[in-house]
Amino acid sequence: MANRIRRTFTLVKSVLLATALAFTVPQAHADKPAVIRIGVAQQGAGDPPTFGGSPAATVQQLQLVEKEFAADGIKVEWLFFKGAGPAVNEAIADKSLDFAFQGDLPSVLGRANGLKTRILLESGVRVGVKIAVPPDSSVQSVKDLKGRRVSIFRGTNLQLVADNVLAANQLDERDLRVINLDSASSLAALSSKGIDASVNDYHLYKLRDQGLAKIIYESQKDGPQFTRQSHLLVLDDFDRAHPDIVQRVVNAFVKGAQWSSDEANRDALFKLWAKSGVSYASWQAEFADQPLKSRNSPLVDPFIVARYKAVASDALKLKLIRQPVEVDGWFETRYLDNALRAQSLEHYWTRYDAQGKPLG
Repeated sequence: MANRIRRTFTLVKSVLLATALAFTVPQAHADKPAVIRIGVAQQGAGDPPTFGGSPAATVQQLQLVEKEFAADGIKVEWLFFKGAGPAVNEAIADKSLDFAFQGDLPSVLGRANGLKTRILLESGVRVGVKIAVPPDSSVQSVKDLKGRRVSIFRGTNLQLVADNVLAANQLDERDLRVINLDSASSLAALSSKGIDASVNDYHLYKLRDQGLAKIIYESQKDGPQFTRQSHLLVLDDFDRAHPDIVQRVVNAFVKGAQWSSDEANRDALFKLWAKSGVSYASWQAEFADQPLKSRNSPLVDPFIVARYKAVASDALKLKLIRQPVEVDGWFETRYLDNALRAQSLEHYWTRYDAQGKPLG
């Protein structure tokens, strides 16, 4: 009888142990992903691919996330998308990313289509768009673009700023012969005079310096309402499963933002970003007469919230989305707040009000 009781007790212990292992082993794996996948809404250059122009690029090139997780044996994959924001949205929908570096408009479009994400911090803000034409073109202003062949990379955060610029000049896309081209294709078409104008970014400085284009307009000069913003976001599922990992990724991005904002690093920063294939001179031109802190701040302040609300409103007005997008509640700033406190950076960057003026 006693032996039978001992055997029964041993069997029960074995079942309980097996049951416990069945629950604890998957949990252990869930607490420590084998890889962190970060999507980039840009086409990388070089081998391995790199990019420039934002603190996110600094984080990637200095391998700050990789260093954060090296001791844990967690790999970091940076995945670049030639199709920019729209292609990143597809990857988010497929759950083949954990984080993404993306612009405001494509993220709004993704949210309107049901993608579950949280914006963690900003990375590359108050960025203008540029319009360039062939050097011998008669086009001298935005109004002169009427009826012209103009490339705009639709679905990216270039598009909405371009639309707002056109509206400020009593035009819209229907007044132009718009051609949807990615950045590289647009540059090639402009160089060969296959188009009359290109709405693009800092890549246009290279063509200008080569005598292949002239820049007729830079939107940031007309005010912060004509700028675009980019950010780091996380998929909801990953955030819920791995909040400790999310915090450490944000910590690394804040380190990159601080380094990128330090004027003592301006020369080193542009040399670092030049590894992306965009010249040092182009970065000098892009950031001329602008404090690094203003462009490289990670803060989610009233200006940022107002801009995303404006993007959501404009996207609905222009019928880029079919239903309103709720911006309030989209930002998850507790990780950023924790990182700022831990790195004593609570007052390092200036906060801006909804109109883009410094607070306090």
